[in-house]
Amino acid sequence: MPPTRLPLYWRVFAVNVSLLTVIAVLLIVTPVTISFPIGLTEAIVVVIGLLVTIVVNAVLLRRAFAPLGHLAKRMEMVDLLRPGQRLQVLRHDEVGRVVVAFNRMIDRLEQERQESARRVLAAQEAERVGIARDLHDEVGQVLTGVLLQLNSIAETAPEHRADLDEARQSVRRALDEVRRISSELRPEMLEHLGLVSALTELATTFARVAGVRVDRDFATSLPKLAPEVELAVYRIAQESFTNIARHAEATRVRITLNSGHESVVLGVADDGRGFGGAPVEHGGIRSMRERALLVGGALAIKDAPDGGVEIRLEVPATEVVPALEVS
Repeated sequence: MPPTRLPLYWRVFAVNVSLLTVIAVLLIVTPVTISFPIGLTEAIVVVIGLLVTIVVNAVLLRRAFAPLGHLAKRMEMVDLLRPGQRLQVLRHDEVGRVVVAFNRMIDRLEQERQESARRVLAAQEAERVGIARDLHDEVGQVLTGVLLQLNSIAETAPEHRADLDEARQSVRRALDEVRRISSELRPEMLEHLGLVSALTELATTFARVAGVRVDRDFATSLPKLAPEVELAVYRIAQESFTNIARHAEATRVRITLNSGHESVVLGVADDGRGFGGAPVEHGGIRSMRERALLVGGALAIKDAPDGGVEIRLEVPATEVVPALEVS
């Protein structure tokens, strides 16, 4: 059983009472007197006594309140996207009780944030599926109809064939772009052919659209992942490619997918300009952290060997996570 300590209030009270008691005893048992007008020697004694009282009081109170300052600094460092950060309970007084209460509050906040993030991501995936379906069924069909009409017009008006051919090429490019966006919003290849095939298609499309060389290194045999974990890996790789295209100014990207210890490890590294300092936790990076957290994974973002940025995601191969409700 830990020793019982006096409450902080009584310790501060005891410090000041002790100092006042010492001063009173010195006035009683020593020949110190104060006359009016005060003499130089008496003034020196009073000033020295006052300074000693202030210094001793400051030292003792600093020791009593120092744990509160340390606690405040540790609280500022806690990040809900990096779970498991808890303050160590080293005291059993009011400060210790504050630490225990803070740790319990972090437990509740992490659980509530995880549940809210799960609902938000589920809503996002449902919205993506709906938009992809509308693009494929509505916009895609309209563009296909326009292309058929242009083909029919070209047969009846050969004198405008050059203009019609240019219009048909524009419609075909628009149709390809609609299909690409629809595929990114709803990765059907991930559902039907698996993670490796989906990442291969994602890397190929990124290389073609962004004009960046992409090297792939995927293991031939990988542990089986839950569908929710595969989706998280795919989305994090997709977000990594998006950040590279927008900010990195890279000429080469390397994506890897290998087996870990009962896990699967995704790596995306580029040779771009990097962060130029500490990485900024913008919406894309925080979204990746939340996705990794929801599936029990660990996400690391650091400087790449080639000067760019390296994303490393490790997800468990056996852990079962609640499914995202995507319609």
